[in-house]
Amino acid sequence: MNNQTMMSKSLAVGDEREKEQKSSRSKEFLRKVSRDKMLLWMLSPAVIWYLVFQYYTMYGVILAFKEYKFSEGILGSPWVGFKYFERLFTNEQFFVLLKNTLIVSGLKLLFVFPASILLALLFNEIRVKWFKQTVQSMICLPHFISWVVLAGLVKIILSPTDGIVNYLFGLVGLGPYHFMMEPGMFRWILVLSDIWKSVGWESIVYLAAIAGIDKQLYEAARIDGASRFRQAISITLPCIAPIIVIMFILQVGHIMDAGFGQILNLYNPTVYSVADIFDTYAYRVGLIDYNFSYSTAISLFKNVVGLILLIAAHLFTKRVSGHGIW
Repeated sequence: MNNQTMMSKSLAVGDEREKEQKSSRSKEFLRKVSRDKMLLWMLSPAVIWYLVFQYYTMYGVILAFKEYKFSEGILGSPWVGFKYFERLFTNEQFFVLLKNTLIVSGLKLLFVFPASILLALLFNEIRVKWFKQTVQSMICLPHFISWVVLAGLVKIILSPTDGIVNYLFGLVGLGPYHFMMEPGMFRWILVLSDIWKSVGWESIVYLAAIAGIDKQLYEAARIDGASRFRQAISITLPCIAPIIVIMFILQVGHIMDAGFGQILNLYNPTVYSVADIFDTYAYRVGLIDYNFSYSTAISLFKNVVGLILLIAAHLFTKRVSGHGIW
């Protein structure tokens, strides 16, 4: 009986301690909420946007496993299992879409991703403040312009009749070239236009990381006679390596996207063979042919592959460099 009494008392004491810990954690949580309430209010629009447009709509992925009928709605439509996934994998266009998606994304990863790092390193070397701010603002401006507008500008610049590029070629007796209708050149147009739009904005992340580097490291390097190039290679790049790794992993996670808005506004049927990707094909199937179930299956496959690539890239970089996203 004594042992049972002591055991029951110890259990009661343990329960009391657990309740006290929970109570203290709750009080600490409420204290932090009260302290940072203004920051939470500022964060709330982004949280609400993600909840409404990203998470709430996720129930729609069940369309990939249903024969969608408008009159019966999403939940009322009959289940068809993996019918549309089988249709996707047996479609002769599947490997064309996969190849185009991987090539376009691979080219962007190879050229656009390091371009933002290089630009940040160049900005860091500019010592005239007003010049640095002016150039940075001009380079970041295209990020805030939609692909509808930028695609129109690209088409005007590369126009075979009025474009400035063909005008310059004409001065030396070349052209005119129909750039937008040349399959061999179209992917490079995608890469260059993506650099134009995104490299300035993405460089801000690396500039913020560079700003946090201890200035004493550069002072010590200058005392040792290191040039600016040597300082960038030996100090700047190693110090921002964790940020570079995180951004690289996120880019790999989006490798199945390839830039829907950009390609949709730039491509045409003559370059479908090199520019048609999963997103543009799903757009035509879903919103033009009204086959919403098939379109959802294509998008779900793409996102699952992207998730797998994200995890694989994290594990690889974690093993090689010791840095990851978690």
